[in-house]
Amino acid sequence: MEILYWLEGLRTPLMDKLMLLITELGSETAFLVAALIVFWCVDKNKGYYLMGVGFLGTIVNQFLKLVCRVPRPWVRDEGFSAVEAAKADAGGYSFPSGHSQNSVGIFGGLALTTKNKVLRIVFIVIAVLVPFSRMYLGVHTPADVLVGSGCALAMAFGLRFLSKGKFIKQMLFSTCVIAVVYLLFVQFVLDPAKLDGDNYSHGLENCYTLLGAVFGMLAVYFVDEKWLHFEVKAVWWAQILKALGGLAVVLVVKSGLKEPLNMLLGELPGRAVRYLLIVLVAGIVWPMSFRWFARMGGREK
Repeated sequence: MEILYWLEGLRTPLMDKLMLLITELGSETAFLVAALIVFWCVDKNKGYYLMGVGFLGTIVNQFLKLVCRVPRPWVRDEGFSAVEAAKADAGGYSFPSGHSQNSVGIFGGLALTTKNKVLRIVFIVIAVLVPFSRMYLGVHTPADVLVGSGCALAMAFGLRFLSKGKFIKQMLFSTCVIAVVYLLFVQFVLDPAKLDGDNYSHGLENCYTLLGAVFGMLAVYFVDEKWLHFEVKAVWWAQILKALGGLAVVLVVKSGLKEPLNMLLGELPGRAVRYLLIVLVAGIVWPMSFRWFARMGGREK
């Protein structure tokens, strides 16, 4: 808390806005955008690698949050004030930091798999700045960001073999099993009466999100291996069109199906099905168009 008080004294309106922008690089949206662009346009194996780091890391992160139950800094110390605009996205318990884990997992993973020295430096700088922004904004302590970052680094180095295409199927199976076990733990082992209601609900939502997403990735892997076999190569301008078009489609599915599925299935099952469909559209439906993008750039006749 002493470090957070010191950082609070350094705040300025301009720095607040800059740190709010930087911190978004550790959000769920940033993770989806980075992983999907790599999966669609760079290398499928590296895409699976980033998703493995992200999904497994999120399960570990959420498990620790619900077990340790550390409150946010401004709850622990009523004399401390976080940047108000940052508090809206600071849901759930504080330890460890999810944004820090996301950013170090995404950009640390990218740094480990790229051969471009300039890009590697950029990725490392972002991986450092996002955890710092969480402390500057007052939504996490140094312990939160260090443990979140450490978990992400362990995942990034531990799963690095996936970027070369080894054991992807086994990793996806394992992740599905772990996601089911995590859901059972939260649903039936944890006592909601001992947890803050909002934090328990937040953790439960993440369980169903992960369940849908990881089973979706397993389905994508088998469909691509057996039938689709999509290629990621195209000229640079076709890659941009491919990425922008795909992200637009995913956004429409993500936002457009929320209310209908919630009304039809209920909020939590609807959430699982929605993220399952998001992954299926991103990994199967949209890649069906990739031959067309390759022909646009003259890669395929």
